[in-house]
Amino acid sequence: MEQSLSLQCLMRHFRERWSTLPDVRKPNNNRTYTVADGVLSAFAVFFMQSSSFLAHQRLLQSKKGRNNARSLFQVQEIPSDPQIRNLVDPLAHKSFEEDFWYILDEMRSQQHFLRFRNELQTYALALDGVTFFSSEKISCAKCLTRTDRAGAEHFYHSAITPVFVKPGQAQVLPLPQEFITPQDGQEKQDCERNAAKRWLRQYHGRFSAHSVTYLGDDLYANQPLCQLIAETYRQFFVFVCKPESHEGLYQWLGFLEKNGSLQTTIQRHWNGKRGELWQYRFALQIPLRNGEDALLVNWFELVMTDEKTGEILYQNSFVTNHPVTAANVAELTQVGRARWKIENENNNTLKTKGYHFEHNFGHGSQDLANVLAILNLLAFLLHTVQELLTPAYQRLRQALGARKTFFNDLRALTRYMIFDSWDDLFRFIEDGLELVPLSP
Repeated sequence: MEQSLSLQCLMRHFRERWSTLPDVRKPNNNRTYTVADGVLSAFAVFFMQSSSFLAHQRLLQSKKGRNNARSLFQVQEIPSDPQIRNLVDPLAHKSFEEDFWYILDEMRSQQHFLRFRNELQTYALALDGVTFFSSEKISCAKCLTRTDRAGAEHFYHSAITPVFVKPGQAQVLPLPQEFITPQDGQEKQDCERNAAKRWLRQYHGRFSAHSVTYLGDDLYANQPLCQLIAETYRQFFVFVCKPESHEGLYQWLGFLEKNGSLQTTIQRHWNGKRGELWQYRFALQIPLRNGEDALLVNWFELVMTDEKTGEILYQNSFVTNHPVTAANVAELTQVGRARWKIENENNNTLKTKGYHFEHNFGHGSQDLANVLAILNLLAFLLHTVQELLTPAYQRLRQALGARKTFFNDLRALTRYMIFDSWDDLFRFIEDGLELVPLSP
């Protein structure tokens, strides 16, 4: 693995970058802890998935004069939890977006990004919204609001979480979030579609050298967004398209079906237990909505049925600006279906696999909640990169089996022992498991 993407090098890079973050404290304030120490300490909690990691490192420091927060995460002095929140709250979450692009650029320069290119010779980028905080009492200027049926007002935070996905690959590659927040000068509350457009306007240029296919659920299959992607940015989309929200389009499909103009291809699959019939139907250049200015799109559908009983096992339909033919409709459907990975492999992992994304780590009065959310996502990205590229990390994850066991071992070892580097920590676990490291 190239050194620039090792954990030790990435943490040194973060230390260097985050040391330039603005410090808004007055000159006469206590400066024992730097802003970088506050950010690195918060990041360490998310990376280790342990709210008590810093407390254990403070104890090690008091007993042994050394600690893993410094050797593994480059923290010079460990602030208390309230001090971390005070240091982080004034920062802007956008200060950390460049850290995601640094990692992606390093992966591209080392040809690692190629593993996300699919059979359509494009990179699939899924978009979806996620809520990561909700309360009836705690709020800030960045909160959205909603009122439930009982009349109670709820404050919450949401974001768009774009990720690169590939059919058949377990890992996803998260990119910077776009937070859904009240917008200056806007009376209406911000929404997922507007956030997606802001994200695209800001970052589409980073993919100009690649063919990118944007994936999303039915919410994204609307003309303004599809036109933005197809006509302005010259990229592709594959969005879920449901009959109840696209009446005009499905009226056209009904007319084509009556006239026998829908093209159909059927494939038989064996799933190890039963035979399945996969029927693909598609239609070309039909209007996405009613009106003379309607964008023309290609529509395709997959219906999977049990070969013996005829029971429908799966059904979904999509719109795209990719050419659709009998030869590529199966690959297009695979790419379109990969959008579920943003929910299962990204959002669900963040919520239920130790990152506790929905937990209120601190709301603050400025941008604390959003900064902590983006640091949590960055921690997830670093684990993903190690899982993709670091042989020692891969061997340990495979040998230990469950993700929970891996993190439990990291937390237990770093509670009682001090390691000079991540390589030393991984080597110690490998020795304990009697794994044979690969030759350098």
